[in-house]
Amino acid sequence: MFGFGPAEVGGMAARDDEDGMLLADLRATLGDIGVLTDRADVAAYLTDWTGTRHGVALAVLRPASTGEVAEAVRLCAAAGVAVTPQGGNTGLVGGGIAGPERRSVVLSLSRMRQVRSIDPVGDTIVVDAGVVLADIHDAADRAGRLFPVSLGSEGSCTVGGLVSTNAGGTAVLRYGMTRDLVLGLEVVLPDGRVWDGLRTLRKDNTGYDLKQLFIGAEGTLGVVTGVALRLVPATPRRATALVGLAGIGEAVALLPVLREHAGDQLTAFEVINAEALDLVVSNVPGARHPFGPRPWYALVEVAGTTDEVEVRLEEALSAALDVGLLDDDIVVAGTGAQRAALWALREGISEAQQAPGLSIKHDVTLPATALSDFVELTGRRLGERLPGVRLITYGHVGDGNLHYNLSPARGEGEALRACAAELTEIVYDEVRRRSGSISAEHGVGTAKRDAVAVSKSAEEIGLMRAVKDAIDPAGLMNPGKVVP
Repeated sequence: MFGFGPAEVGGMAARDDEDGMLLADLRATLGDIGVLTDRADVAAYLTDWTGTRHGVALAVLRPASTGEVAEAVRLCAAAGVAVTPQGGNTGLVGGGIAGPERRSVVLSLSRMRQVRSIDPVGDTIVVDAGVVLADIHDAADRAGRLFPVSLGSEGSCTVGGLVSTNAGGTAVLRYGMTRDLVLGLEVVLPDGRVWDGLRTLRKDNTGYDLKQLFIGAEGTLGVVTGVALRLVPATPRRATALVGLAGIGEAVALLPVLREHAGDQLTAFEVINAEALDLVVSNVPGARHPFGPRPWYALVEVAGTTDEVEVRLEEALSAALDVGLLDDDIVVAGTGAQRAALWALREGISEAQQAPGLSIKHDVTLPATALSDFVELTGRRLGERLPGVRLITYGHVGDGNLHYNLSPARGEGEALRACAAELTEIVYDEVRRRSGSISAEHGVGTAKRDAVAVSKSAEEIGLMRAVKDAIDPAGLMNPGKVVP
């Protein structure tokens, strides 16, 4: 078994005859290009995006079609070998990394990148699960349509990963999560059978909505191989502004004002605290403060098809000025380049957080009205436990989702590492007190699996386990993830 761990035999050589026979059968099915065993070839598949989680696997499989996925899964099931599906490997919770619980293979969908069909009349697109999000954007754009999920990793994350984690992004406020945009799925089940639910219907009330079981399941119930997605009309006109705020409470109060004047054209409403923006300005080339320092900032975008969007944004900001929610710290983008510069301040946070080294990431969601109280009290408790800890906070006010990350004060990385578990428990405790969720859009993986056990009721955990046992009784699909 190969991996960043003990007991490697000849690099990726099989440890016993059974493994050798399985690898031979897999090569006969997928070809040499579809079965990677060399250390250099598999390394990128066994380490997650954060660089902190490392996997162990017999091989990395790279099938080129749904039929090949099905046969590979069938062979692994017969041999009792677990399968860890992997998309673009951009996850932050270890969901796509093969753990040591079972003899495992990683099954990458990276060779399945075809846009199968696009229907601009019905507003649908059907794609392989390995298609990169940016390529879906391009295909929709060529058809005069929009696929509205937008992420910082859209150049490398795949649609199968979006589905498996129920990804969110910056436009959830207007369009909802990934599950709100999925019309149908094609899934290879744990025994190698294929469920063809790849329908593009908007209405289908013929029993259980089975696709919903696999959305957000992180590959624990099967391998998503094809996805039918809903498209929306393109919004070529965008009005964008960055405003300074006294606190996150003002951001929450600003939301209904924006909604009143922008209506359903309000597409994004992002908040950034001063620590996060300072980190970007200090570490991302070309980034600079748009005006004097403020405790919080909000990025607002209104999108549509006419110049009405500029009028609506101006009316919303004027109304906020009139009621004292805003002052003169307002920058409105006048060109596409200025809009990109404002968005770069928001999208550069993940990159900038690599500069301090260790970063403890939390992806939580709360009722919007609880955000201010959460930020104040949680920050106070964290500061008492580790004086000087830096709170890098940003997120999506419209859906109550905060990326609440902790970075060390200068030279205090080891102190942060030593009490990381305690600090995380403080964050989760404050989330639970407010009936929030410890995972808003990043998934559960291994990082949050055990925390789920104390965040959900015994009845919820029991139902999750019953679903897992019914569909994957041998426990071979992505073991050790999601279900406590």
